[in-house]
Amino acid sequence: MLAHQLKLNVIIHGPLFPEPVQVIVATPLGAAVKIVGKGLRTSQVYEPILSLEQLATLEATPEEEPFDGDATRFRLGIEAMRLALAYEYDPYFTLSIARVDPLPHQLEAVYDYFLKLPRIRFLLADDPGAGKTIMAGLLIKELKIRGLIQRILIVTPANLSFQWQREMQDKFREHFEVIRSDVLRANYGSNPWQEKNQVVTSVSWVSRIEDAKDSLLRSHWDLIVVDEAHKMSAYSADKKTLAYQLGEALSVMTDHYLLMTATPHKGDPQNFCLFLELLDRDVYGDVRSLEEAMRRHAAPFYLRRVKEALVTFPDPDTGRVKTLFTKRQVQTSEFQIDDDEWDFYDALTRYVEDQSIKAAADDSACGRALGFTMAMLQRRFASSIYAVRRSLERMKDRREKILADPAGYRQEQILRRVPEDFDDLPEDEQQEILEQLENIVASVDPAALREEILQLTRLIDQARVLEQREVESKLVKLREVITEQGVFQDPKMKLLIFTEHKDTLDYLVGKLRAWRLSVTQIPRRYEDRRPGHAEHPYLCRA
Repeated sequence: MLAHQLKLNVIIHGPLFPEPVQVIVATPLGAAVKIVGKGLRTSQVYEPILSLEQLATLEATPEEEPFDGDATRFRLGIEAMRLALAYEYDPYFTLSIARVDPLPHQLEAVYDYFLKLPRIRFLLADDPGAGKTIMAGLLIKELKIRGLIQRILIVTPANLSFQWQREMQDKFREHFEVIRSDVLRANYGSNPWQEKNQVVTSVSWVSRIEDAKDSLLRSHWDLIVVDEAHKMSAYSADKKTLAYQLGEALSVMTDHYLLMTATPHKGDPQNFCLFLELLDRDVYGDVRSLEEAMRRHAAPFYLRRVKEALVTFPDPDTGRVKTLFTKRQVQTSEFQIDDDEWDFYDALTRYVEDQSIKAAADDSACGRALGFTMAMLQRRFASSIYAVRRSLERMKDRREKILADPAGYRQEQILRRVPEDFDDLPEDEQQEILEQLENIVASVDPAALREEILQLTRLIDQARVLEQREVESKLVKLREVITEQGVFQDPKMKLLIFTEHKDTLDYLVGKLRAWRLSVTQIPRRYEDRRPGHAEHPYLCRA
């Protein structure tokens, strides 16, 4: 271009500028020209002095539009503008671009409650299975289409992070980054919370790790969604958990705040009021007004539907609706452990009490960890004799190694503690922590170790005898129940058995196969929460 083309408001672009620049002033300086201009993208001011050779590398917009652009791109641009306004004419436009078939109650929550609020501060407390993830995804898409949000944070329990990431991608084509400790370390010197616009993270990790929490609190979000939000409950105004304090901080960092939980109320109105204060401290400041609003089923910014109330769309021919969930028939099958099992339980309890007393005398992290391990032994006995026997064997093996090299144990022993979010961790991480805790001993004194090894040996022998009899009361009752249900008579009948401990899972697989049932075993591992893996541990008769 030539110098005389540098006029007010002319837009120039070329290799000398990182963006198109609008000319404000052009001043001749001999054979050169000084330009004062403003970047169209960043509003940055540019004041270069350009020679005639440099000017020749630039191009300027014509004074009159030549109408010689790419017609295809123009049409795409107009179509994009039209789609950006589609929500004005189609109130359910998101359903056209999402991969979901929503149900009536999901549409009611999003379009009759959420979107009618100028500032979304809402507690969604539907029963499990209502599809709260789909409702959150529909809300995200609708707000993005309207241009109301850009930065979105989803806070979940640790074991649900990858499930949320997968469902947002598969059902709504929304890509979210999962931020954990490894991402924070990999981005040392920068703040990934500020650099990424759509993030999923763990409530337990962020609330406990100061670096993660501090860097998160330096960011701002347009919408924050909290899944399993009851984990942010506070016991009282004076005893606020770390998760509750995080919830308070997040509340002031965003305009739109959606809490989701199936168990919002613990039976304590004051506790529930504190929980709702995360949304709005003024609206939910008085317990009596809250109780009155709930009695009238008109509590602002709060919605709860039970499974029995959820129905399908009306049948187009008959106009009838069907309930979504089969009526639950809960039956508790009682059983009594026999005398030999009682003897084993008493011996196990004496061992646990003895070790717990020693742990209580040690106020260190090691002592507290030992006390936790002892409590877990009784939980394992409640699961199966096999599960508790496997724990006892691992404990005995470790103590024999310590007895052989007590000095080495002292050197390698590090302070261990049970994480506050132990119950939220994936099963494989829980198992790893338990195995580490089983290695902890109350004393490395050789005489005390020998005595404890003898106790463990007697307990293991008792457990083996009970297993060899194959009359474990719980197992016998299980066989009676599935026999009554006709599982052995009907080869096509399917059965699901859920269990807590991996050892019990392995034990039941062997027993069911010995009963000539075909079995599929799906353990819940940490990787299973990633896209493409199974999500729940169970035994299934194929």
